[in-house]
Amino acid sequence: MNEAKRLVELIPRLRRYARALVGDRATADDLVQDTLERAWAKLHLYRRGTDLRAWLFTVMHNVHVNRVRASRVTDTLEDEMPELAQRAPQGDALLVRDLDRAIGKLPAEQRAVLLLVTLEEMSYEEVARTLGIPIGTVMSRLSRARDKLRGMMQGQSTAAKLKVVK
Repeated sequence: MNEAKRLVELIPRLRRYARALVGDRATADDLVQDTLERAWAKLHLYRRGTDLRAWLFTVMHNVHVNRVRASRVTDTLEDEMPELAQRAPQGDALLVRDLDRAIGKLPAEQRAVLLLVTLEEMSYEEVARTLGIPIGTVMSRLSRARDKLRGMMQGQSTAAKLKVVK
């Protein structure tokens, strides 16, 4: 079974994406395990000749979304995007730490698109298929994620800016 061998080969990529998605190693390993368990049970649904990597990332995304929905409590708007501290002069390690925290504060939809495009180097079309959304939505979520990250990394307020319409 060629797909089973390919599943094993893709584990490092799944772990990397899961770690970036959830933030800590233990939760990421749990997510990968749940993803592989579901993928193995549903392997008969995989269409041969299509991209197995994209299919696995779709499975992982769905498992992650289900977990988030199950554990979601009502979020307040104030807590959604808190400000980051200014960059400390100690070096790049702090910048990387701040970037990691900022990525973790992005809305899940934007974070997923950002990580698939930048970390996994998927094309917009692959991301759209993986997440089951239109390619235009991929582009707009990526743009909003980059704007929010840029603002957070520059220490700008991330509060929603509303326009007055007359």
